[in-house]
Amino acid sequence: MAASTTGRHDGDREGRWRAADLARAAGVSVQQLRNYVAAGVLPPVGRTESGYRVYTGAHAQALTAARDMAAGHGWATARAVMRAVHEGDLDTALAALDESHARLDLERGELTAVRDALETVLTHGAPPPPPSRRGLRIGQVAGAVGVRPPVLRLWEERGLLRPDRDPATGYRVYSGGELRAAHVVALLRRGHHPLAAVRAVLDELRTTGDPGRVRAELDRRERDLSRRSLRRLRASAALHAYLEYLGHSGP
Repeated sequence: MAASTTGRHDGDREGRWRAADLARAAGVSVQQLRNYVAAGVLPPVGRTESGYRVYTGAHAQALTAARDMAAGHGWATARAVMRAVHEGDLDTALAALDESHARLDLERGELTAVRDALETVLTHGAPPPPPSRRGLRIGQVAGAVGVRPPVLRLWEERGLLRPDRDPATGYRVYSGGELRAAHVVALLRRGHHPLAAVRAVLDELRTTGDPGRVRAELDRRERDLSRRSLRRLRASAALHAYLEYLGHSGP
């Protein structure tokens, strides 16, 4: 929340604020203001001759930037960026921002990979579980999906398949659901989809059992990513305004 000028005492170019007024305008407590100063989120605070803390327009601007940064990037990144700015280390501040944007870009890339994998499943389909309740041996499943048994073991090691074990023999036993999962894995691996995307699709299918619901969940996640991206954009604008206020006009 941007701090308004209500309650400000005009006394210099920047304006002076009572701690209570600045805290109220920003929707935080006076103690939280002090915590922000101690953490480097806000610039150092001067004092009057009588010892009272003096907050200025710079603190109001910094508070707006910090809270927008926290909303967009989280408090850990916001603290790192604001502290670096107040220490005069703009390169470190920008590097922290770049890292945060890179994490979001990675999430978006992973989501796109999962969506592509799901669309492959929806386009080509996977056979429903067979009506028989009897478990299938590894050779039967391998033959059904068109791979060799060692490939199924590898997929199991990677967490893609979850066969049971026959308590009497210790042999792998695949349920109808795991046969379907094996078909999905084979389909996606033939399409060169990354293992992480294959695993994500399988996890969603195991949870919902409905590819349409998986698509709806992916749509929800994409909307959430877009909201987070917009919050980061707003944070960048607030930080840029604060840097200009401080006189950082850029290279």
